[in-house]
Amino acid sequence: MATFAKPENALKRAEELINVGQKQAALQALHDLITSKRYRAWQKSLERIMFKYVELCVDMRRGRFAKDGLIQYRIICQQVNVSSLEEVIKHFMQLSTEKAEQARSQAQALEDALDVEDLEADKRPEDLMLSYVSGEKGKDRSDRELVTPWFKFLWETYRSVLEILRNNSKLEALYAMTAHRAFQFCKQYKRTTEFRRLCEIIRNHLTNLNKYKDQRDRPDLTAPESLQLYLDTRMEQLKIATDLELWQEAFRSVEDIHGLMSLVKKSPKTQLMVVYYAKLTDIFWVSDSHLYHAYAWFRLFTLQKSYNKNLSQKDLQLIASSVLLAALSVTPYDQKHGASHLELENDKERNLRMASLINFTLDHKGESRETLSRSSLLMELINKGVMACVSQEVKDLYNMLEHEFFPLDLASRVQSLLGKISKLGGKLSSASSVPEVQLSKYVPALEKLASLRVLQQASLVYQSIKIETLSKMVPFFDFSLVEKISVDAVKYNFLSMKVDHLKGVVLFGNVDIESDKLSDHLAVLADSLSKAKKLIYPPVRKQSKLAENLNGLIETVSKEHRRLLARKSIIEKRKEEHERQMLEMEREEESKRLKLQKITEEAEQKRLAEEYIRREEQRIRREIEERELQEAQALLLEAQKGAKKKGKKPLLEGEKVTKQTLIELALSEQLKERQEMEKKLQKLAKTMDYMERAKREEEASLIEQAFQQRLVQEKIIHEREQLKEIELSRQHHAGDLQEKNRLARLLDNKVIFQQKIVDHRELEYNRLKKEKEDKINQIVAARKHEREMKRKMLFYLKSEEERLTRLREEEEARKREEEERRKKEEVERRAKLDAIAERQRQREREAEEKERLRREALLRRPTEPLHRPADPVSVPHPSEPVPAAAAAAAAATPAPGPGKYVPKFLRERNEGPKATPPEPDRWGRQDNRPTPSGDIWRSEERRSSFGGARTSSSSSSWSSSRPRGAP
Repeated sequence: MATFAKPENALKRAEELINVGQKQAALQALHDLITSKRYRAWQKSLERIMFKYVELCVDMRRGRFAKDGLIQYRIICQQVNVSSLEEVIKHFMQLSTEKAEQARSQAQALEDALDVEDLEADKRPEDLMLSYVSGEKGKDRSDRELVTPWFKFLWETYRSVLEILRNNSKLEALYAMTAHRAFQFCKQYKRTTEFRRLCEIIRNHLTNLNKYKDQRDRPDLTAPESLQLYLDTRMEQLKIATDLELWQEAFRSVEDIHGLMSLVKKSPKTQLMVVYYAKLTDIFWVSDSHLYHAYAWFRLFTLQKSYNKNLSQKDLQLIASSVLLAALSVTPYDQKHGASHLELENDKERNLRMASLINFTLDHKGESRETLSRSSLLMELINKGVMACVSQEVKDLYNMLEHEFFPLDLASRVQSLLGKISKLGGKLSSASSVPEVQLSKYVPALEKLASLRVLQQASLVYQSIKIETLSKMVPFFDFSLVEKISVDAVKYNFLSMKVDHLKGVVLFGNVDIESDKLSDHLAVLADSLSKAKKLIYPPVRKQSKLAENLNGLIETVSKEHRRLLARKSIIEKRKEEHERQMLEMEREEESKRLKLQKITEEAEQKRLAEEYIRREEQRIRREIEERELQEAQALLLEAQKGAKKKGKKPLLEGEKVTKQTLIELALSEQLKERQEMEKKLQKLAKTMDYMERAKREEEASLIEQAFQQRLVQEKIIHEREQLKEIELSRQHHAGDLQEKNRLARLLDNKVIFQQKIVDHRELEYNRLKKEKEDKINQIVAARKHEREMKRKMLFYLKSEEERLTRLREEEEARKREEEERRKKEEVERRAKLDAIAERQRQREREAEEKERLRREALLRRPTEPLHRPADPVSVPHPSEPVPAAAAAAAAATPAPGPGKYVPKFLRERNEGPKATPPEPDRWGRQDNRPTPSGDIWRSEERRSSFGGARTSSSSSSWSSSRPRGAP
């Protein structure tokens, strides 16, 4: 790999190699320069190098070299000068196109030259033999030899450029232009296979663009300019596909356009949509999808009527007539009759897909037949005013086929109208986007519709009719074709007829065993037998089981519905799994193909590199051998010339001279001459030594004499110059003394002026020094004041911060103390509440114990009368101890009489040790206090405990509960 200090040197080297006919070496040199990492910065010289590089690639048809070089150049100038890359690519495509056209013109010229009258006179015998053996004509052979290689190279050029520009937002226009030129190339030369590959390439580019959205310099499809370029490219693709009659590829192009429009969710221009629907009509007509063809025509009519204001009335009438005839051409029966569930689902998905392409909105949950059908389309045409724009012949045909009833002469009337309609149509004006409308193409479909209407109306009038009569009623077709038409109508339940060729008649209505009439007879017989059974055996009146039957029916319907939904989900899952498997297989095949292609390319590149290295080595070896042979021959010629001059015998006369012999002879002659020359030089050197020694011996005395003479002359010159210098110094001293005497009178004035200047400058210096000291003092004072203020401010901020911190801490301490106090009060309050509750429970227990003892006393003395005590006894609070004096007074009290209430503790004291001790309470204490009435005590104590009352309140409530009559 050659290295160059500057790119211009590589260009010069390439031009030199081209001049000597070594284009491959020149191309390799430029390729090494472009792919080198030393020249990654763009400069103008690289553009000139790229122009020369692509010219060499085109001349030598090296597409891979051109692609590699353009990719490297794109990396160099992507961020600096993209227009340079655009110019290089345009130049590359222009050269490729010119070469292809030149090869085509040469092949045409060669074909014209061979196109003569007398073939035997111009053709040679070997040409005739070659034509007989090869089996191809002269044009085919010339195309294969001249045109095909250049067309292959041009196609490879388009593919390479599209691959280079596919993800470059700055060169979208160039990408679109290249795609358009590639489409025109396929159209001009009828290259259908290449067109399919080109469409697939562009489709993959858009798919990858949407898949990898994080790429740098990626085109933005939301931008209006980018979207318009992509839509224009797809529209051109659709036009070329229809021109080449590649209808499957045209349908894929329509799906690409629809996917692009749905991707950006923006409606394109009206002109593009008109072309879109015009091409859709052609595609649907070729595929025999008459319903979608009619819907596409309807959308086209709506757009033309709404947006094309320059459209003439005649053109609008032709388009409206075409819309109505397209709708009439749809078969009048539904082809879903008798179809399976899977077929219905597939047909529903197909309707949704086609409706989205035609820009009709369908309900996914509803039945598509109610929206996208012949009847709904005809109703739409009537509502949208299409019927008002059609011609009178088409309108009469519509009324006759859809509303009139003429079973005998319907076909003859329709035939006369079809003859008039077939003459309508032609090219439209330039204002219309549709170039031509021909109504004659709908005549076969309308004749089929008329035949079906004749059969339908005849089935309503006749039960049987002769085949000859029916053939006269349908003059469009032979009876075999009428029979074929009627088969589909019977299959889809549009007609009910049977052809009996033995009797030569056509029977209308079902005549087999499963006909509707026989089914009705069986139903009538069943009803009669059921009535007779009811008369013989009257049924017992009981509750109707209609609700049970309905419940069972609803359950059956729901089960069937769930089964169908499960089956549908299974079918969808299978379809998704199948699609996924197919996608995986396609991906694997694509990866295998890419891997194989990469391996093949690497092997091809390796082989080309090895071939190039081998050829270079052979060339270099051959050049070296040729150069050595030339040198040897030159040496031999010189040796022979020298031998002839010296009178020697020529070398190897009459003998066969080889290259090695020549080299050996030349080397031996050179060696001999060199030895002779060395001897001559040695002899000459010795002679020159003797001559030089003799000359130096003779000139030694003369040199000494000249040296002494020179010394005498220089001494005289030195003395003369010294005397002259002394005289000049004396003259200068005398002049200086005279000048001093002349200026001595100015000395006093000079001293006065000097003193004045010094005084003035001293005053000025003192003033400036004082000003500077004052200024410095002011600055020092200001800085001191500033530092003092700053120190005070910092002290104030610090003290304020400490004060705020102290306040915050005090506030937090106060809050903590408040919280602790609150918690403490809460604990105390809860403790008090617990104590009150405990006293309440103790009182309740005491009351229960009193009540129990009272009941026991009552049970022991049932005969004693019960009296309320006269003197109430004050009972101390349970929480207070009983005083000893009170106990002694109670002990001294005499025993009460009979019939008088005696408290328990008095009875226990009177009884002495014989009394039984009270039952200990839950806490192990014994209490001898009496228990008053439980209801009042409980109510009062509950109020005091929940109302927060003290002990005094409870004692007052106890004392208030005594009888009022007590003293």
